[in-house]
Parts: sequence; structure tokens; C-alpha cells
Amino acid sequence: MTVHPSLQPAIDAWTHSIESINELVKLLAESDWNRATECPGWSVRDVVSHVIGIECEMLGDPRPIHTLPRDLRHVTDEFSRYIEVQVDVRRCHTAPEMTSELEYTIIRRSRQLRNDQRPPQTPVRWPLGTTTERTLERTLMLRAFDVWTHEQDLRRALGMPGNLDSPAAALTRDFLLLALPGVVAQGAGARPGSTVVFDVHGPLEFLRTVRVGPQGKGSLESTVSLGPAVTFGLDWETYARLACGRVRPEAVADRIKVEGDQALAGAILREFAVTP
Repeated sequence: MTVHPSLQPAIDAWTHSIESINELVKLLAESDWNRATECPGWSVRDVVSHVIGIECEMLGDPRPIHTLPRDLRHVTDEFSRYIEVQVDVRRCHTAPEMTSELEYTIIRRSRQLRNDQRPPQTPVRWPLGTTTERTLERTLMLRAFDVWTHEQDLRRALGMPGNLDSPAAALTRDFLLLALPGVVAQGAGARPGSTVVFDVHGPLEFLRTVRVGPQGKGSLESTVSLGPAVTFGLDWETYARLACGRVRPEAVADRIKVEGDQALAGAILREFAVTP
């Protein structure tokens, strides 16, 4: 038996993105590992540590026994505390130690994925400090999304843009679009009967309309809406940064064109981040 065909796209996207991270960091100077990223409190080293740590948990490795310092201001709840252990335990690691562990983790995890014969709907425990189970198919999609998002964190920190139209970028777009109706309808409280258009340009172009139904539930359409309440025009990288909580709307206001109801537009942008 081989990997189920419906799982292969997410595996391929994950592979492309995590190998891109490996290429990005393997020749970095020691000082570059300390560069700040858009993840609060995290350096380049910390982002790579997070990627390594979660993949190790997906492999079934035991979690490190480690006590966090008390002065980590970005650690504010149990979720961030759980995440931080895999990061803080590697803060003393050198560049060669980081690159060696990353490469070894990729080899091990790629082998595991290559030999996985489970069907897509197999329940899988999600590793991020919860007892929640997700299907194998959704778990692999979320890993590809997370790794691509952190690849982009690293690229911005290092001034090395790229892969905004990679397989994982397309998967990330589809994942983020799933949350868009809820952002507009439930989060921002757009009125029933209204429509909001997102015209996104750049390496990954798309046009989507969120339509709010009579019961206040949003739906996503690829058709053009006449007379929308709000139309947003922005580039794909800005869209992803906003949706992944990497930047506040006011910090990228010059990269967002808004037409229509300004109050509703502001409410949508305030609710736009859909990741923890």
C-alpha cells in the first residue's frame, strides 16, 4: 500500500516548505539566528525551534522536561506556555546544532509520511497541548499551513522573499478562505443580505465574495458581486500576514484599498486574524 492519493498534495506542500526552510537557514551566520521575527518574542532560532519541536511531537517523541523562565512576556496562557517549551529548550543551541537537528527531523518525518498507509479520515491527536483529535487529512493540511506560515516569517526576518505562490501557499489560501465567512458575518457582524468582496493580487491572485444570508450566516463565492457593502483590494502577502495575526491592520493601511462602508471595513479588519 502507498499513501492515500488525497493526502499527497498536503504532504508535497509540507515537504516543499520545510525543505525551503532548511535551505534558508543552513548557511546563516550565527548572528542571523537572533534576528527578530513577526512572531512576538521569537527570533529566527525560535521559529525554527518551533517547527522542529512540533514535527518531533508528530513523530511521537517525548516532550522535553523543561521549566520556562518567568520573564517571557509573550507567554500569556496555557497554550503559549505549551508551545514555548520546545522553543526555549533550544535557545542555547548553536547554528550547527539547529541545522543538524532540523535536517535530521525532516529525514525522519519524511520517512514517516512516506510510509503512512492510514486512510484520510483516521483520527489523529493534535499535538499542540490539547486532547483534540482531527482527521489525518486535516492534520496534514494544518502542518503544511503552519510550516509555510513560519517559512514566510523567516523570509521576512532575513530579507529573503519567495515561495508566495508555492504549493503550500495555495493550500494556505484555501485554508484561510474557509474562515472568511465567519470573519465577515459573525466576527464583524455584517448585515444579512450584504456582500463583501476581496480582490487579492500578487503572486497568488484570487477574487472572492462573502455573502451574508438571511439568518446572518456567511457563504463564500467566487462570483463578482454587484454593489458590495465593502470591497477590499490588497496583495496576497498582506492578506496572509493579516489573517495569520502577524501584523495589525493600521500597520499596513497603505497596502489595503477599501471602498464602501468604512465602519464595516474596520470591523472586518479587526477580526481578520484567525490563528492563535
